[in-house]
Amino acid sequence: MQGAASGGQGPLIAVVGPSGVGKDTLLSRARAALSDRPDVLFVRRSITRPASVDAEEHVPITAEAFDEAERAGTFAYCWRAHGLGYGLPASLSDHLARGHPAVINGSRKALAGMKERFPTFAVIQITAAPEVLAARLAARGRESADEIAARIARAKEQLPVAPACTIDNSGELDEAAEALVAAILELADPAPR
Repeated sequence: MQGAASGGQGPLIAVVGPSGVGKDTLLSRARAALSDRPDVLFVRRSITRPASVDAEEHVPITAEAFDEAERAGTFAYCWRAHGLGYGLPASLSDHLARGHPAVINGSRKALAGMKERFPTFAVIQITAAPEVLAARLAARGRESADEIAARIARAKEQLPVAPACTIDNSGELDEAAEALVAAILELADPAPR
C-alpha cells in the first residue's frame, strides 16, 4: 500500500518557513498535485483567527473555543505563537496510526514539541533570499520596515529541529512546488533499505 510506513506510524511532515516565503502557495500546489493520493493527508489547522483570502486555509476558532477544545483533548497537538492558538485535529493521530503520511503547515515554535510527540516527524524547510523575502513582505503592506527587518533576521535563525531538506523559493514558483511535491513523496514513501 502506498504511504504505509513499515511497522506502523506514518510520517508527520511539517513544512516550515518565514512569513513571505510562499509556503501557503507551495502547500496549495502540493495538495493539488497529490490529489490522487488520498493516503497523503494535508491537515487543516484550527487557528484562533478569522478566515481570510490571503492566509492559509484553516478552521477559524475563537480563543474561548480553542481553550475548551484543548481541555477536552480535541487536538492531537496544539501550541501558541504570535498571540494565536494553533491546533491539529485528533483525527490526525488515527491517520498516522494507520501508517499514512500527513503534511502540516508547521510553526518554528512548535517543532521541538512535535518531534517529541510524533516519532516519525520530519521537517521540510522553505527559504528565500533575504532581498526576495523583504520585497514580498513590503508588497503586502502590513508591516513597517523595522518589522520586516526583524522578520528577515528571524528567518536566518537555525530551526530547533534539523530539516530533512530545504527548498529555495527565491525563483520560479513551479520549480519550488515540484521540489516540495518530490520531498513529500520521498518522506511519504521512503525507499526500502
